[in-house]
Amino acid sequence: MRRNIVWEGADQLHYEIREIVGVAHSLEKMGLEIIYENIGDPVQKGEEVPEWIRGIITNLVSQSQSYAYTATEGALETRKYLANSVNSREGCKISEDDIIFFNGLGDAVATVFAFLKREARVIGPSPAYSTLSSAEAAHSGYSHMTYTLDPENNWMPDLEDLENKVKYNDAIAGILLINPDNPTGAVYPLEVLEKMVDIARRYDLFVICDETYSHIVYNGAEGIHLSRVIGDVPGIAMRSISKEYPWPGGRCGWIEVFNREKDENFNEFIKTLVNAKRLEVCSTTLPQLSIPITYSDPRYWEHMEARNKRFGERAKEAVEILSKVEGIRVNLPYGAFYLTVLIDEERIKSFKKLPMPGEINDFLSEPIKNSAPDKKLVYNLLGATGICSVPLSGFCSELSGFRVTLLENDDEKRVKIWNTLADSLTKMLG
Repeated sequence: MRRNIVWEGADQLHYEIREIVGVAHSLEKMGLEIIYENIGDPVQKGEEVPEWIRGIITNLVSQSQSYAYTATEGALETRKYLANSVNSREGCKISEDDIIFFNGLGDAVATVFAFLKREARVIGPSPAYSTLSSAEAAHSGYSHMTYTLDPENNWMPDLEDLENKVKYNDAIAGILLINPDNPTGAVYPLEVLEKMVDIARRYDLFVICDETYSHIVYNGAEGIHLSRVIGDVPGIAMRSISKEYPWPGGRCGWIEVFNREKDENFNEFIKTLVNAKRLEVCSTTLPQLSIPITYSDPRYWEHMEARNKRFGERAKEAVEILSKVEGIRVNLPYGAFYLTVLIDEERIKSFKKLPMPGEINDFLSEPIKNSAPDKKLVYNLLGATGICSVPLSGFCSELSGFRVTLLENDDEKRVKIWNTLADSLTKMLG
């Protein structure tokens, strides 16, 4: 074309979680049975949405209001309900005007970073959730800036690393955190969150916290909302029903905005987000209307408690089996529903390939050409065992390893997956 129509950040858009699915689908056509451990969809892995939640949604479907537009920011009664929920907790208080709905958190992330000034950078964790890291990198046109999550310290943020990068790079305007964390399953204690917010306060930054899994915590951890620690610092918490009901296909997420009135520049940024949403008119109505009804039902928290107990037991089960393999490190997850397997950097450089049918081996040679060692290992695992996981290098990390889920609902099948992984890794790294 006579003008280049590709924008500068296009090469930063990578989502390995989904990219590997295309490869897996091709392998299925070759006759390989695939076990999808790459994506956090509880429904796809056999979890049933409770009948009473489905009953609420079914009843809403029969009501005319479910087919109408909502306000641009979201359904008013739902925003009032959510604001009251925030205000019932210790910490920062908000109003319904501080709640803005989006078509899932993917839409929220895309909008937040699309309308952030290009020169303003947001530093995030490494390993990083791909949607967030890619969106930030794409908006700037450069690689995502990261601070380290330390596997030797249960994947806690390296606060010294974070502060040094903030101190010596004045392009950084915000700090991103994911709590509970995806992909590591870490849950940050109060003192860590307070220190991260303190760094933002001292360097005049805003904070974004992805709280997608805020109610999915277990193994003795406490889920702490950003509103509890944000104080007078400008901040945004990102929330969703996709993992909780669970209703990932509902595409319903929202942001909670803190202290917008205390910084005019931040307030103008939030106004820009609302104006951008007005161009879309509004977000999907039906899922929004279900939130106050579902959340206010006593059965909801019983439902979440039962799920958290299951995820906690599965996490212990997986760690017990996988930690016996020499050359890997597996930290016990405390939230979300993922497990990160870290592989020794020296062993992975010379890992032994598992045997695969010739057709599959030939097909996989192209997607792993010039790839990181952990991607080569993950694709070999896929071709040899059918287990589809995600390489850690796909999470904006220089560490080697992979992420799997804790979602398989069939107990026998799930244990078989762990044992297959353990046996395969023993052969590959031995």
